[in-house]
Amino acid sequence: MPYKKGKGPSVVIALGGNALGNTPQEQLELVKDTATHIVDMIGEGVNVVVSHGNGPQVGMINNAFAYAAANDGKTPEMPFPEAGAMSQGYIGYQLSQAILNELKERGIMRSTACIVTQTVVDANDPAFQNPTKPVGAFLSEEEAKAKADETGWTFKEDAGRGWRQVVASPKPVRIVEFDAIKDLMDDGYVVVSTGGGGVPVLEVDGKYQGVPAVIDKDRSSAKLAADFHADMLVILTAVEKVCINFGKPDQQEISSMTVAEARKYIDEGQFAPGSMLPKVEACIEFVQAHPEGKALITSLECAAEGLEGKTGTVITA
Repeated sequence: MPYKKGKGPSVVIALGGNALGNTPQEQLELVKDTATHIVDMIGEGVNVVVSHGNGPQVGMINNAFAYAAANDGKTPEMPFPEAGAMSQGYIGYQLSQAILNELKERGIMRSTACIVTQTVVDANDPAFQNPTKPVGAFLSEEEAKAKADETGWTFKEDAGRGWRQVVASPKPVRIVEFDAIKDLMDDGYVVVSTGGGGVPVLEVDGKYQGVPAVIDKDRSSAKLAADFHADMLVILTAVEKVCINFGKPDQQEISSMTVAEARKYIDEGQFAPGSMLPKVEACIEFVQAHPEGKALITSLECAAEGLEGKTGTVITA
């Protein structure tokens, strides 16, 4: 039996998809190390939800089905929402298993639960008017145009490497399985959920339907943490602390930022759009929605110390 909810803080941890490798075999090895660091954070008191990216994994699933469909004539193409759900399932299985094994190794009487998660997005989100996230296999221009005529999907040329399907990246509105995730966390389970930001769904006449899109997983994690009134949102990345003047002689590590300071750095162009900027923006969204909470950006290796306030970059309202 898992422990009932401990007296420690509640924390939402967001793992990057690239930290999990590019193949199921590579991932199986990497999640063992990941689980060690997560359990260092958990101990027996912290109540935890772990979210994760899925970029490399959903790309692999998409490409495999597209290749098979093109070459054997029998395999169906896999719709993007279903590919996202598949990635949640196999990443969640390996991650929750590795965490559970590490808990058992340390004699910590807690268990894990993996929830395939849907995230409601707004059909009127401006992102749907300008899809930008490339997914799936590279095609020739002729193949892309034929596929677009057949499916109605949008394709764009990708940096001289060929044509790829592009999908929207809308903002998360609501986590469908929120109540289930919260109940499990309150009962002491370590919950793996909201993988890849959640499978994007539209709510139409009170019912849900999948839509091809990619939701930023850090924003979904921030939404989940805010709705929980979590004590802390932890976004794990490749660096121990956020830096300004990154890569320059006057590079400087930042130990703490208020929202106002973070916005000033954003206006100065300090954070790269493809890497640190969305993480800082997600932290801002969390602490603005839940001013009592704190957001932490640090590396996986430094996560436990970051939770104790010894390292990392803390963002507060």
